[in-house]
Amino acid sequence: MASRAPVLTATDLTKSYGPSRIVEGFSLTVSPGEAVALTGRNGAGKSTILRMLVGAVRPDEGRVEFEGLRMSETNPEIRKGMASVIDDLDFFPDLSVVEHLDLLARAHGVPDPEAIVDEVLAEVQLVPQSGQLPGTLSSGQRRRLALGTAFVRPRRLLVLDEPEQRLDVEGVAWLAARLKAERARGLAIVLASHEPYLVKEVATRIVAVHPPAGAEAVADAVADGGAA
Repeated sequence: MASRAPVLTATDLTKSYGPSRIVEGFSLTVSPGEAVALTGRNGAGKSTILRMLVGAVRPDEGRVEFEGLRMSETNPEIRKGMASVIDDLDFFPDLSVVEHLDLLARAHGVPDPEAIVDEVLAEVQLVPQSGQLPGTLSSGQRRRLALGTAFVRPRRLLVLDEPEQRLDVEGVAWLAARLKAERARGLAIVLASHEPYLVKEVATRIVAVHPPAGAEAVADAVADGGAA
């Protein structure tokens, strides 16, 4: 594992919002087949770190690279190799569940998109709901759909923010098994999680995240507005 070139490298990431320093000097290297779990209380900065890792937030200082390329969420080469589920997705209101997955698979050039969409629909247990609009799904079903949008894409890196949210016990067990299978196929995974079972089953390494010394903690719930 150590001899393989890293998929993701983050060096000395620092991010502040106004007077609040959210992340300071965070570094991480993830190689193929590794799954790194970020743990820590709400407000520790986990969501901000993940957003910087995928290029959704630019660090004030530091650098993120995906397979040697400077991280940019708009870079087509990076988009072909990275999939993420960071926030609750804003689904197209007029596209059905199957249409969402089909659109993503085709947009990313997946060979035989119909087959992969059918496979993912079955795995996330949304075949009966495949013709429904996302707005008609339960919160747990929407979470499964969000995860499905990552699984229909080509990927060498998967980044997930609390993917266990709104999943029942059976759903968490399914997710753990799926992520272990992804890791076994050589995928690099970074996830933030509060679910001990998921972390224990999936992670090859755990990184505890703490707010910078002396910094005022900012709740993760505020992260959607750009913090934590």
